[in-house]
Amino acid sequence: MITATPSPKRCDTARERGHPLELIPLFRRWPPSLLRNLVYTAIWSSAIALLLTVLQKLFGRTSMSFARLLFATLVISNLIGFLIHGALHLLERHFPRENMLLFRSAQVLAIAAASVIGIPFGNALVAGRSPLRFYQTSTTLVFLLAFGLMTAVLMVLVLSAGERRMRREAEAARQQEQFAAAGRLVAEARLRALQAQIEPHFLYNTLANVVSLIDSQPAKARRMLERFIDYLRASLSASRAEHATLGSEADLAGAYLDVLGVRMEGRLRWRFELDAAMRALPVAPMLLQPLVENAIMHGIEPKLEGGEIVVRAGLNDDVLCVEVCDSGHGLRMAPPRPGGGVGLSNLRERLRQLYGTGAQLQLIENPTGGVTARLLLPLLVPSSTIPTP
Repeated sequence: MITATPSPKRCDTARERGHPLELIPLFRRWPPSLLRNLVYTAIWSSAIALLLTVLQKLFGRTSMSFARLLFATLVISNLIGFLIHGALHLLERHFPRENMLLFRSAQVLAIAAASVIGIPFGNALVAGRSPLRFYQTSTTLVFLLAFGLMTAVLMVLVLSAGERRMRREAEAARQQEQFAAAGRLVAEARLRALQAQIEPHFLYNTLANVVSLIDSQPAKARRMLERFIDYLRASLSASRAEHATLGSEADLAGAYLDVLGVRMEGRLRWRFELDAAMRALPVAPMLLQPLVENAIMHGIEPKLEGGEIVVRAGLNDDVLCVEVCDSGHGLRMAPPRPGGGVGLSNLRERLRQLYGTGAQLQLIENPTGGVTARLLLPLLVPSSTIPTP
């Protein structure tokens, strides 16, 4: 019939108990508040009054009209309901819950007392008679006590059912949080695994190239080693960051391309079409690097004359669209390579872990040759000043 205000000693008490009407899903939509609890108490008490009026007209011996009987029952039922509301409110604020049996007993006594007081005073309001006459005969007093105890037991059972539902929902919410945290940990582990797959062979190949160039082309070896140091610095920063921006991802990819550019010389060209607004957008780390590496490995490097890589991004209906376009062999002409597709498979799995079904990775054959890897990520940012790709 009621919900009490949270106790200072236990701030979640009222929410844990809730209101009896919350057993009905429709009434859970209104967040708990003092106004809501008062309105719900009036609805609950009025519904009980209507039920009692119908039962009295069907099975009782009363000559009162339905409307008059309903009015009287509404007054008495709401008076009892709000007395119970106040009594339980005081209990929640001042009575400890450490001993649940004692607390339930106190609830029973409080509800029974509210009923024993409410019936006589409700009748006094309706009929204009003194409420003391209900306490003058033992028969009436026994009836009041029996009715009060029955009401109290039923109410405590309803309140207990509501509390159990609240605890189940709280436990389900905690489990959901744990699942989400586990999903983030899995995504982080996959990120580390992805970095572990990207870096070793790139590290070995680069160092091998530096060694081979030291004697014959020392200036080129020095330039490659400097670019490689820049890449390692950017990669280390990315690996330690929990969050990234599109700009930091572009810097990492740019350092990677700088190293390859020294080795491939004129066979590799690249450019980034990203303005300042796009560079500031938040993204998960290590999403752009696999796309760039895939474009090099399967598109540009196998092609004798090489080609160009273009990285661009834009927002379309609050979806961040990142494209890595290459002018390489394309999907049909690219020769198979050992381990091919592992990086993109890992990337798709990371997208599923991070964004669920809200992100996509698309591979599109370019009409003029090469492939466009398109990454679609959900992103809620103002789109009025950001271009569409």
